[in-house]
Amino acid sequence: MSAQEVLDREFLEIRARILKIAASLDRIERSDSPPADPARMALIREGLELLLKDSPGRAKNVQLLFSLPYSPDWPAALGVPVGKKG
Repeated sequence: MSAQEVLDREFLEIRARILKIAASLDRIERSDSPPADPARMALIREGLELLLKDSPGRAKNVQLLFSLPYSPDWPAALGVPVGKKG
């Protein structure tokens, strides 16, 4: 599919998602008090900056930004029961 075909197909959905993000940021800004977790707002801003970069891998970079680093102990850390096979 050409870039123009992808843009034609995806434009309205992208537009809607951008509007939804803008509305969410407006609601946060209009709130009576600042967010209790400014680090999360910083992550959102950083994610938006990643989207604006003209480079490949934006989806991967945004995913990594919002992901925890891998730990082999993640099931225990998150309280996930691990069944034993056998």
